[in-house]
Amino acid sequence: MDFFERKLDDKNRLTIPSELRHEFEGGRVVITRGFAKYLHLYTEKIWNEEMEPALKGDILDERTADLNVQFRSGKTISGMDAKQGRITIEQHFLEYAEIGKEVSAVRAGKYWRLTAKP
Repeated sequence: MDFFERKLDDKNRLTIPSELRHEFEGGRVVITRGFAKYLHLYTEKIWNEEMEPALKGDILDERTADLNVQFRSGKTISGMDAKQGRITIEQHFLEYAEIGKEVSAVRAGKYWRLTAKP
């Protein structure tokens, strides 16, 4: 499965489809801003193994600094509800991505891109 759509509940929780929950081993996810008006959703493992090394670089490199600001501004690590597979998306992220109650999620390589449902 590479795409799904869901409605957020009243507590801004997104339910991960049951057939995808095994990908989120350990039940923790990292949510960040994307490059435009969307969000990135990573497993904690992918964040630690791929994103953290990618964000390291020369302390004076402006591109590296810009990427760190982009991906670390408001970054959250959220636990996934083991019983129903829900993750909470904080209000500031919903506002940034202009997401109301309906979310579209598409796999973008090793992470998910979350947008407002068109």
